Amino acid sequence: MARVIAIANQKGGVGKTTTAVNLSACLAASEQRTLVIDCDPQANTTSSMGFSRDPARRTLYQALILNEPVERVAIDAKIDRLDIIPSDKNLVGAAVELVSMDNREYRLKEAIRPILEKYSFVIIDCPPSLDLLTMNALAAADSILIPIQCEYLAIEGVSELLDTHMRIRRTINPQLEIEGVLLTMYDDRTTLSKQVAADLRSFFGNQIFESVIPRNVRLAEAPSHGMPVIFYDINSRGAESYMQLAQEVIVNAKKRLGTGTERPDPGSGSPAPAASAAAAGAGDVRSSGGSRTSLGPEPSTE
Repeated sequence: MARVIAIANQKGGVGKTTTAVNLSACLAASEQRTLVIDCDPQANTTSSMGFSRDPARRTLYQALILNEPVERVAIDAKIDRLDIIPSDKNLVGAAVELVSMDNREYRLKEAIRPILEKYSFVIIDCPPSLDLLTMNALAAADSILIPIQCEYLAIEGVSELLDTHMRIRRTINPQLEIEGVLLTMYDDRTTLSKQVAADLRSFFGNQIFESVIPRNVRLAEAPSHGMPVIFYDINSRGAESYMQLAQEVIVNAKKRLGTGTERPDPGSGSPAPAASAAAAGAGDVRSSGGSRTSLGPEPSTE
């Protein structure tokens, strides 16, 4: 049965979509069958995976509102072991149409239930608001992963995040756990980033992931090429950080099942075997029939 992780934060621009795209790709590269669900009407996860706008393509809207079987909506992400349920602008209307529906907060949970056995992980990219789309994502999730930008204003939103989590547990999903808090856009050259990271670690304790996502040029460039960063530049700091995060998520899932106890070494920077094969140009990770076959420019240490 898949572990469903919603990536959510009411604050925008903190790295939710970047994390959804790259964490799901790294989980797939680590030989974990993964589904990523784009629950944001902006459809940035969909475009970051290389899918252009296509009015004829089925999206999450059809599954939520028109009761389309989710098996007909999920499509191959052109990466081995990774599928995606895409989004489009129609999801804006879904947030309104859901208001009058029965069990409106549980539409996504019921929609994906039949396919959970197929996957090890389901990653949901939430919009930057607490609307019915986000509520559906949190109702369907086993846990919430919270990206927080390493800047001062992020600290001010911490109490609001915890209030949201507690409200969800009291009302629609009593089993919702905190998967972890992920520090993003970390710049070790600035005192501010170091201070914010220290304050957040003091506040959240062991709920903070050991992996930290740095500010990274390659990480910012990858979406414009329609691919996760491990296929754009696997040797970049951004790719290494998301591979480390994926290993943490996998180890944490095994701990919950009682099948693993060893923590990944966050300083090792060693990618999983499948990811290493991708960097070498092997076909282990990317599907041979995919439209995106290039692994990007020459490796960079940026």
